[in-house]
Amino acid sequence: MGTIRSFTPAPEDAKETSLLDAIRKATRSSAGISALGLPPKTPILSDWLKEGDLGFIYAPRGLGKTWLSMGIACAIANGTTIGSWKAHGKNKVVYIDGEMSQDGIVERLEGMDAGENLTVLNHEVLFHLSEKTLNIADKATQQALTEYLLEMKAKTLILDNLSCLATGMEESSSDSWELVLPWLLQLRRLKIAVIIVAHAGRNGFMRGTSRREDSAFWILKLTPTGDDKTGGERQATFISHFDKERNSGKAQQPIEWTFETDASGIVKVTHKIADTLTVFRQWVEVGLNSATEIAEAMELSKGQVSKLAKRAMEAGWLVNENRRYKLVSRTPA
Repeated sequence: MGTIRSFTPAPEDAKETSLLDAIRKATRSSAGISALGLPPKTPILSDWLKEGDLGFIYAPRGLGKTWLSMGIACAIANGTTIGSWKAHGKNKVVYIDGEMSQDGIVERLEGMDAGENLTVLNHEVLFHLSEKTLNIADKATQQALTEYLLEMKAKTLILDNLSCLATGMEESSSDSWELVLPWLLQLRRLKIAVIIVAHAGRNGFMRGTSRREDSAFWILKLTPTGDDKTGGERQATFISHFDKERNSGKAQQPIEWTFETDASGIVKVTHKIADTLTVFRQWVEVGLNSATEIAEAMELSKGQVSKLAKRAMEAGWLVNENRRYKLVSRTPA
């Protein structure tokens, strides 16, 4: 493999400018910033994903993270819609897979009609062709991937998933996150959106250091529907809702998704607005047990949460003990 050329050459005048001079030049009033005429961030998908974003999709193992991530990738690449989320034109997408088998990923993407704007770097294919592996915590890997993204004129990079692609990085260590964060911020400056697929911990929240969340524009959580349907190789059912979302300026409704592969291999995607009582139960299941906490998480009033709790108690699966909600344990028949 040849030497990777530099992908961010500095202009000659920039090389001679001191940091202090650069700060003096860039520090402006709000009117001065507006006068520069810098373009706003271009939307990529719906009103919540924009160029240069860092976002996370997380869920328990096997629930449907990859299904939704691939669906989003196909919508962006083809300029189509997934659920109620419409892509703003066709854009190049690079999907890096560190976990699935190559035949499994081909089956899913062909069933979704991925198209030519979506390219996939699968770990098995990379090793088969070159006996190389990827580690996004390694600077040489970061440089090579950045070079490739620029060559492809990619607008979106999807990393599936963090634990497989960041070898040797301690998930719970905020210092270890520094191995990756500067690269992600560089991609932001290059206006390349990055979607990272991650696992949920035993407490239901995203596994690893909370410092990851600081630089994210949005965080999308997937949870079970409660009707015993789970993810799988040919189908998945789950609910998505945002833990964090900076771009749209409005509350995003939770959505219940079903991905199902028919006998001919075509993937059918259906969606509907999730029942608020189901979402309420999920928050209780992950440890939120007061009306105040749940109201904040669901972006509802405490009165609305109390009404949901009343419905749950009438249904027999919730009790209120000292103003704390608790699920009723079911005794096996």
